[in-house]
This record gives sequence, C-alpha cells and structure tokens, in this order.
Amino acid sequence: MGNLDHNVITTMLLSMLCFVIIMGVFLVYLILRWQHQRNQLASPIPSPRTNSGSAESAHFLIGLKRPSCWLAIKHRDVLAVQSALALHNPKPCSWLEGLSGEGEQKLFVSPPVFGWILVMGPALPDPSDDVDACFRLLMELSRRLGQVQFFSANGMLNQHAWVQAESGHIVRGYAWAGQTLWNQGDRTQAERDLKMKCYEYAELADGLEFGSAKSGVDNSEKVHLLAARWSVDPETIDEGLLERQWGIVGEPSRRF
Repeated sequence: MGNLDHNVITTMLLSMLCFVIIMGVFLVYLILRWQHQRNQLASPIPSPRTNSGSAESAHFLIGLKRPSCWLAIKHRDVLAVQSALALHNPKPCSWLEGLSGEGEQKLFVSPPVFGWILVMGPALPDPSDDVDACFRLLMELSRRLGQVQFFSANGMLNQHAWVQAESGHIVRGYAWAGQTLWNQGDRTQAERDLKMKCYEYAELADGLEFGSAKSGVDNSEKVHLLAARWSVDPETIDEGLLERQWGIVGEPSRRF
C-alpha cells in the first residue's frame, strides 16, 4: 500500500505541475495577444509612409510632394497667411489631408518649414490662363506679408513660372506658356547657375516651335531646384512632417 500511495501522490503532483505549466503558457499567450490588440488600436491609420513597400503608396506620396503650383511665403504665422488669403471656412488639417485634394478644399496653408509657409491648391492663379491675376496676388500678399515667391511647372505642356515679390514690388518674374508671358527684373544668380533659359518678348515673333528644347523643357524640370535655392523645395520636406504636422485648408472668399 505504501508504494501505491507514493505512486498516486507522484502522479498527482506531476499532473498539478503540468496543469500549472499549461496555464502559465496560456496566460502568457493571452497577455501577448492583448498587447498586440492594444498596439493596433493605438496606432494611427496606415499612411503612404508606413506602407513604403507598396508601389502605389510610394507614388501617392511622391505626387503629394510634387505640386505643379505653389507659393512660398517668408513667415511663421499661419493665421496671418490665412487672413491675407481671405480663406473662407478654414479648418485645421494634416499635410496629407490638405494635399490629397479630397473634399471642397481649394487652398492648403502649410505649417512653417525652415521659416517658410507653403500654399498649394487649385485656387492659385495659373499664369498661362491669367498672368495679371498672378501679378495682383503676389503684389497684394507681399504688401501684407513681406517676401512671397511663386512657382509653377507643367511638365506635360512645358509651361513654367517663377516669381519673387517683396513688400509690394516684383523683384524677379518669368513665365512661359509657348511664349514669354512675363519677364521682369534681372536674372538671379540661381537662375544662371542652373542655366535656366529666359527669352525676351520680342524673341517670340521669330516662331519658336512649341515643345522644342527652346520652349522650356529644361526649365520645367528645374523649377524645383530653383525653389530649393530661393526658399524651400516641397520635394525635400521630411515625410514624417507630412504625417505629424498640421496646417489650414479653406476656400478663398474672393478670386484673385
């Protein structure tokens, strides 16, 4: 009987030990699963940057950082820029939301980047449609805000423009859309360094062919490089800022 009792006790102890081990493993599994679910709930909605391995997401992010038209304003007060643009129904929004083109937004005013505020959106005037509207906007903004720059680059049509305005004066302005629409002020050192081609109004009468090298293909490809030298190139903005920082989006209450 003694041996039998000893065997029974040993079996029971082993059974209890196995039970404790199994329960321990099960509890560890539950804890790990709970932590995983909590991290998923706490994580932000996946953005193009978090899915950088996806070609579609990569192209989306690159597209956001390559606007065809934008302003660079030497200022740190987003509300002052909003007021100067007379934005209607302004709302705070992230870079990604502001640049995605969703909803009824017309202009996105970015948070300051290296001391510059960028303004992008379809409400900005296109020099190829109305160069005078572009001139009026820059004159008005520069009178109120100081130093304002305008950049435009349409790679498909080889149309481009770049302008520097300060305190209500045009320092440098050039716009091309099959012909020279605007050529004001002396070429800057950055334009000369980048070998950007600028033509006088009179040169157009000689019949430069649209789409030829002289019509500005090289210029369109160099607008972002010029922006980097004058102020800020949107393509160089850290992707982390696009996800974390917020600006303002709204519609101008008046046309330029």
